[in-house]
Amino acid sequence: MRMSKKEKLIARFLAMPSDFHYDEVVKLLGYFGFKEGKKGKTSGSRVKFMNDENVPLMIHKPHLTGILKKYQLKQIKEVLGL
Repeated sequence: MRMSKKEKLIARFLAMPSDFHYDEVVKLLGYFGFKEGKKGKTSGSRVKFMNDENVPLMIHKPHLTGILKKYQLKQIKEVLGL
């Protein structure tokens, strides 16, 4: 049986790759009901995601490469309960 795009992305995330991109995180979090929050002018590169239960998830948006650090992936995994 073929995996859906959603399943492939989740499987890739769970493998904790060293090249997981910010855009992939936005899509992944969207699958779990998280939306990018409105941020003020002073938030800089910090991005806040919220789900329907108002669970906050703060991520530092990486510059230039867009690749997230391992600790960020672990933080996201913990919040998602994966």
